[in-house]
Amino acid sequence: MKRSEIDDKYKWNLKDIYASDADWERDFQMLQERLPAIKELKNGFADSAGNLAGALSRIDELSLICERLYVYAKMHRDEDNSNPLYQAMTDRAMSLYVAVSGETSFVGPALLEKSEQTLEGYISEEPALSPHAFMIRDVMRQKKHVLSENEEKLLSMSGDFASGIRDIFTMLDNVDLKFGSVDTPEGPVQLTHAKFIELMQHKNREVRKNAFETYYSAFKSMINTISATYATSVKKDVYYARVRRYESALSKALFADNVPVSLYDGLIQSIHDNLDIMYDYIDARRRILGLSDLAMYDIYVPLVEDTGKKYGYEDAMELIFEALAPMGNDYIALLKRACNENWIDVFENEGKTSGAYSWGAYGTHPYVLLNHRGDLDSVYTIAHELGHAMHSYYSDQNQPFALASYTIFVAEVASTVNEVLLTRYLLKNGDDALKKYVLNHYLDQFRTTVLRQTMFAEFERISHAMCEAGEPLTGEALSQKYAELNRLYYGGGVNTCDTISIEWARIPHFYNAFYVYKYATGFSAAVMIATGIFEGRPGVREAYFEFLKSGGSDYPLELLKRAGVDFAEGAPVKAAMDAFRAALNEFKSVMGV
Repeated sequence: MKRSEIDDKYKWNLKDIYASDADWERDFQMLQERLPAIKELKNGFADSAGNLAGALSRIDELSLICERLYVYAKMHRDEDNSNPLYQAMTDRAMSLYVAVSGETSFVGPALLEKSEQTLEGYISEEPALSPHAFMIRDVMRQKKHVLSENEEKLLSMSGDFASGIRDIFTMLDNVDLKFGSVDTPEGPVQLTHAKFIELMQHKNREVRKNAFETYYSAFKSMINTISATYATSVKKDVYYARVRRYESALSKALFADNVPVSLYDGLIQSIHDNLDIMYDYIDARRRILGLSDLAMYDIYVPLVEDTGKKYGYEDAMELIFEALAPMGNDYIALLKRACNENWIDVFENEGKTSGAYSWGAYGTHPYVLLNHRGDLDSVYTIAHELGHAMHSYYSDQNQPFALASYTIFVAEVASTVNEVLLTRYLLKNGDDALKKYVLNHYLDQFRTTVLRQTMFAEFERISHAMCEAGEPLTGEALSQKYAELNRLYYGGGVNTCDTISIEWARIPHFYNAFYVYKYATGFSAAVMIATGIFEGRPGVREAYFEFLKSGGSDYPLELLKRAGVDFAEGAPVKAAMDAFRAALNEFKSVMGV
C-alpha cells in the first residue's frame, strides 16, 4: 500500500517529538548557532565543582536537542525512504550530531587531567554532579589505559585504516562474492545470504545439501583472502590491547562493561558442562526428520509446520496483553497506551524501512516500527519490540538524560523476557498443533542464541589466544579449530563435514570481536527472569521493574543483580540450560519421540 492508504490509527505520531517540520527547523538553527559556544565550555571546564556541573549540564541540554533532531528526521525517513525532504533532514541532523560530538570530545581528556581525589571532592561538594558521577568515575577507571597526549594522537590517527578491515570483509561478503544458483523443484534459485537461509529450511533434503555446498564453495574459493583479512582484524585487536596495557584482547573488549574475563570463560564452561542437552536435541531432530544420519544442512529445517493461523493486529495485541498479564496491571495499561496513543507504526507501505525496531528520544515516549504480516512470528516481533519500548520508557521516566541509555549487554533482556512470557502462555493455553510449533521455535532460540553464539565466542577466544601466542592464523589453522568446535558442540549426532569447517569465514560479527557472547548472556538472564515472573515467585517481578527503571546508572552486571540475576556463579546460564532441557522433554513428548 501507499502510506496515504493506511488508516492513521496504525501510524505512529511523530508530532509528540516535534509538532511540525518548522519546529524542527527552529531547533536545528538554534543548535547550529550555539555550536561555537560549546568551545567556550572548555575554558575552566573542571576548575571547580560548579564549573564542571554547569558545563556537563549544558552539554546534556545540547545533546538532547541533537538526539531529538536526528530521531525525528530519521523516523520520518523510515516511513518512506524515497522522500527527499526527510532524506535531507536526516543527513543534516547527522552532520550536526558529528559536529556536536567533535566539539564535546574534550570532556574525557579534561577530566583525566584531574586527580581522582579532586573529582571525588567535586562529586561530594556539588549535588548537581549527581547525574554525571557514574560517568566521571568510569572515565577515571580508564585512566591507567590512557596514553600520553602525543601517543593518543598517533593512536587516533590509526582509526581510519583499522576500521577499514571490517569494510574490506563487508565489500567482499556483500558485493564481490558470487554464490551461484541452486536447482529446486520450484525452479533455479540465485543464492544470496537471505536465500541461503531460506533454502536451509527447504523440505527437500537434496535442495538443502546443494545450497549448503554451493554457498560455502564461494567462501572456500576466497579462503586465503578471507583468512588474511580476519587475521589482520585479530592482530589489530591484539595490538590495541597491548598498546593500552590490557592483559589480553579479551580483557580489553570486556573492560567497557566492567565484565571480568572469568564471566566469559564461565559461560563457555557452563555450556560445555551441559552439552548433553544439545546432543539430546540433535538426536530428537534426527528422529523427527526420519533420517539415519543428520548433516549440518539439516539443522535449520523446521520440525513442525506453521499452524497457518493468522493474527490481525488487534488480535495480536489482545494475545500479547493476555500473555504479559503476569507483568501486572500498570505494565498492561502502558502497552495499551502504546496502541491507543500512536506509538506504533504497524503495516508495510511503499518505501518503508523493513524489519522492526523500537526507538525514540529522551523526554518523549518510545516508538515502535513494525511491518506486521499476521503470522505468529509477527506476534513475537511485537512482543519483542514492546519489551524494548517498555525498558526505554521506564528508564527515561526514572533516570536523568545522562543515565537513561542502557548498554548492549542488557539491551535484549527486556525484549526476550516478553518473548519467553508469550511462549509460556501459548504452551499453557494452546492446542497440540500450536504447542508443537511454539516449542520448535523456543528450542531453536536456545540452540542459536545460547549454544551457537557461545561456540562463536569460544572461537574468538581461541583465535586471539593463537595470535597472542605468536601462532599463525592461516585458513587451515582457523578451519581446523572451527571444525573441532563443531564436533564438540554438536557431538557425534551430526556429520560435521569438512565444508562446515570454513563457516567462520562468513560470520561478520567476528570483525567486532568478543561481542556475540552478549546474546547468550542476555537470553540466559531473560529466561531466568521470565520464568520467575511466570511462576509468580515472590519479589521477582518487583526486582525486574527496578532493573527496567535503572537505565545506564551502573555497569550491566550490577544492573542485572537488581533483577536478581547474578552471573558470578553461572546460575543464569544453568537456569537457561535447565529450561532448554524442560522444553526439549516436552517437545519430545508431544512429538512422540
